[in-house]
Amino acid sequence: MSGPSTYVPKSAIGRWFESRLPLMGLVHSSFVAFPVPRNLNYMWTFGAILSFMLVAQIVTGVVLAMHYVPSATEAFASINHIMRDVNYGWLIRYMHTSGATLFFLACYIHMFRGIYYGSYKAPRELLWIIGVVIYFLMAATAFLGYVLPWGSMSFAGATVITNLVSAIPLVGTSIAHWLWGGYAVGDPTLNRFFSLHYLLPFIIVGAVGLHVWALHVTGQNNPDGVEVKNVDRDTVAFTPYATIKDVFAVSLWLILYAWLIFYIPNYLLDADNSNIANPLATPAHVVPEWYLLPFYAILRAIPNKLMGVIALFAAIAVLAFLPWLDRSPVKSAKYRPTYRFFFWVFAAICIGLGWLGSQEPTEGLTLIARFLTVGYFGFFLVIMPLLSFTEKTKPIPVSIADAVLPKKPDAAAAAQA
Repeated sequence: MSGPSTYVPKSAIGRWFESRLPLMGLVHSSFVAFPVPRNLNYMWTFGAILSFMLVAQIVTGVVLAMHYVPSATEAFASINHIMRDVNYGWLIRYMHTSGATLFFLACYIHMFRGIYYGSYKAPRELLWIIGVVIYFLMAATAFLGYVLPWGSMSFAGATVITNLVSAIPLVGTSIAHWLWGGYAVGDPTLNRFFSLHYLLPFIIVGAVGLHVWALHVTGQNNPDGVEVKNVDRDTVAFTPYATIKDVFAVSLWLILYAWLIFYIPNYLLDADNSNIANPLATPAHVVPEWYLLPFYAILRAIPNKLMGVIALFAAIAVLAFLPWLDRSPVKSAKYRPTYRFFFWVFAAICIGLGWLGSQEPTEGLTLIARFLTVGYFGFFLVIMPLLSFTEKTKPIPVSIADAVLPKKPDAAAAAQA
């Protein structure tokens, strides 16, 4: 949708460089002259926020890696060294831990916005699937990073999650031993997790590049779910209209980021992780970070270990099939009242699963978790397909301009007549 670049450098050196490597032309066509729907709201600023958080996580992670020792005997002490002895090490670490929280928070808002406004529908199926892959990579990276402090909860979490592969028939135990590098979680496991935790963010950067590329081919969705019909009337230039909103939104996000870092940096960190890992002392209640709690609740809700693992991965994998599960010709929930109702029910289910994942399992809570798990998959596998054929939708505007621009007096009079 961005089309060929019209950028022409003013200097002779710039023209020489551009004729051999049109880098500035690519930037101009992608982030300056790129047409965006004129009706985008602030929910569309989370792409910029996520880009900022990804860079922040990589920069702080590289600095932390310079001082971290991936050894079962020294990892915990190296974290204390970073916090106490490295200049501003406490700040870098808190930026990284708080950044993970805000990274996932922004990602979830971004994903729920896509589900609400139908951003997974044609022609953006591949754009959506790449986004699901990015989320899976984020979850894997976060889990690997959670193990690195080598505290009690880190060790217990690594043991519980890696043990899940042992549910695979015949070869599960062998795969678990291969992951551990031995017969239990130990020094080889920590080394492997550190290596992968360092590598995966750069793979995420590559996936994000593909995500942005796919976005610039198909163009952005919008709150009305109407495709661009007239570039001049339906769109505005990315700069300054979208960039101003992105800068403002990132600035507000930075305030939240700073509040977490300087006022409550340990609020979301588990107290058990302040104790060094001890294979002989397991925390009373093993839980992952908050952003993985809904999937942990689904895992615990199913009594069969293998089926629980399948449900855990299926809960993420099902997202990739939304373009084919939801066949409604109307994209936006703004014009789909029934779908909008079920969407908010689904959002409540996800929040409920997150809360249940943080609680100690009891018979009553496990039963509730099973109902919510059925509701989670039912939204995708039952509600979406049924509404595709039975829902009565509201009339959608002919174009983006008709939805947001005031009608001309003569057109309004003619419409009344």
